[in-house]
Amino acid sequence: MRTVPVSAVGLVEQHVVERARACLATLATLGDVLAWARGASPPRQVAEIVAQDEYTHDVVLPFDGALWLVFDTT
Repeated sequence: MRTVPVSAVGLVEQHVVERARACLATLATLGDVLAWARGASPPRQVAEIVAQDEYTHDVVLPFDGALWLVFDTT
């Protein structure tokens, strides 16, 4: 199974990046991500889907306060 890469843009504390890695470690598909988001307390909702081209989209979800997760999907 592949691992979802997690990287930070800007000034994000390392423990937050590690927590994101731990949360996403078992997720392999966008379906897994959406199930994880619905199961969060409170549930996380997709904030935006950004079309990059006809095949690629970025799915944006809130993570921790003002921090966001962006999933590049093809």
